[in-house]
Amino acid sequence: MTKQEMLISLKLCPIVAILRGITPKEVTDVCQALADSGVKFAEITMNSPDAAKSIRIATEHFDSNQICIGAGTVLTPEQVETVSDAGGQYIISPNCNPAVIRRAKELGLLSCPGVFTPSEAFTALDAGADLLKLFPAGRMVPEYIKDLKAVVPADFIATGAVGADNIKEYLKFAAGVGIGSAIYKPGMTSEDVAKTIKIMKNKLNATDIP
Repeated sequence: MTKQEMLISLKLCPIVAILRGITPKEVTDVCQALADSGVKFAEITMNSPDAAKSIRIATEHFDSNQICIGAGTVLTPEQVETVSDAGGQYIISPNCNPAVIRRAKELGLLSCPGVFTPSEAFTALDAGADLLKLFPAGRMVPEYIKDLKAVVPADFIATGAVGADNIKEYLKFAAGVGIGSAIYKPGMTSEDVAKTIKIMKNKLNATDIP
């Protein structure tokens, strides 16, 4: 996946669903619910049980036109290699680690590291990052992204305490939003996930999510 392809998909549906705690047994059903609801990105975090297996199951089951599978909470170059071997298409981190960014690009994966300041943003871009994850975004006013973009030549995904109540405000300035427990948390069924997505659709205009 390229940066441009991700941005195009985010325009179709600006949500990256963060599946923290997902298990291999349930990953197919949950990702199917996301895909059926129009969500284009599922981020399986590396601190989930047997994350690499879940990524492999999902990437083997779904075509990227249905839903793109990547990894989150990626902290080391070794984890990047694990994700690549499992078929993941993008790397998302909560922090800015140039070694992780460089390894992702070496393996042909899209890189979206976490940043909070202009200094971190420029460090990430210098290392080759494709997009930037503002984290934790929900502790800052959405206009903070506007201020960053005045000097940082990048597209942002706002993550952390973003949900149905404030998603529209962040999407005024961000290319997308990463949403975790507001969409999925351990114990939720695929039906629960579909319901949470429907609630978010109701919070957005019809043109925001198909």
